[in-house]
Amino acid sequence: MKSVKLVLADGTEITGKSFGAYTSAAGEVVFSTAMTGYPENLTDPSFKGQILVLTYPLVGNYGVPRELIEREISNVLESGAVHITGLVISYYSEEFNHWNADKSLGEWLASHNIPGIYDVDTRLLTKKLRESGAMLGKIVTEEDIPFHDPNEDNLVSQVSVSEVTRYGSGQHKIVLVDCGVKNNIIRCLLDRDVELIRVPWNFDFNTIEYDGLFFSNGPGDPKTCAVTIEHLRTALAGDKPIFGICLGIQLMGLACGADTYKLKYGHRSHNQPVRQLGTNKCYITSQNHGFAVDLAKLPAGWEGLFTNLNDGSCEGIRHQTKPFFAVQFHPEAAGGPTDTEFLFDEFLALVEQYKLAKVAAVV
Repeated sequence: MKSVKLVLADGTEITGKSFGAYTSAAGEVVFSTAMTGYPENLTDPSFKGQILVLTYPLVGNYGVPRELIEREISNVLESGAVHITGLVISYYSEEFNHWNADKSLGEWLASHNIPGIYDVDTRLLTKKLRESGAMLGKIVTEEDIPFHDPNEDNLVSQVSVSEVTRYGSGQHKIVLVDCGVKNNIIRCLLDRDVELIRVPWNFDFNTIEYDGLFFSNGPGDPKTCAVTIEHLRTALAGDKPIFGICLGIQLMGLACGADTYKLKYGHRSHNQPVRQLGTNKCYITSQNHGFAVDLAKLPAGWEGLFTNLNDGSCEGIRHQTKPFFAVQFHPEAAGGPTDTEFLFDEFLALVEQYKLAKVAAVV
């Protein structure tokens, strides 16, 4: 294996060994604490533009799963591409063993031209990121490259679909605004008797008929999605149910008149505890975001729904009288936990109530 360097914006240089594509790449260096699920993490569009550090020491031991297309999407991965800019791990298992393995992690990264670096003290690196915050970095081979801040780009436009796509034939017509949607969100919705209309991030969904509106996860600064926020602001003037996840809560927060801010190092793990406000109920959640809604700036008529028990940041908001709510975590998490998947049922229950009320009003 060839030597390669991870260079951080504060001047730190870490030498390791190359796997995957032998090429240089730049992005924002972040970490995830998940023990498993690296194929899902690497194909999560919310990681677009980021160099991902996996804190779990052993990576690659179960390879990459064999894909099938079911219901027009991958049966196992979160999208059709590897979205990270680079991967940093402690120990790379060149030999893999799993009943559904198709290829090694290194082969998979190389096929997508994504560099990896291992033999790195990821515990020390994670400690630095926790103290200093997420910072710019680059994986460098023989050819040096400049740093690049992905948060200055409209990353959502790079991961959203370019045209309207339809799935399923259920009784509830749901518009899914694709800001970088994970496939498991689509699976969870299709499992609940819906016709799903997936539209691009900048599509004016107010021009079509639907029963409920869903805003997906996605990468980067939500304020780069000004056109989406304007369309959502129009929808909030109505009364059709709206549910948002991850970037979706940030867009809803901005559309209703609140503000968002960048977290120090973000929440990227499968074990973040959140509490439902007004109750003693606590849920373990999967998260992947670098920005959050400023709960203190919610306007009248809105309230917090969940809060993060580690740092007190906002994990959910809802309207006090209209059927609008959103959460910062991932109820559809793959590979888990799925403690909060019931929120999809609550959304569809609101859709059902809206349709019944609409019929009653006509009668």
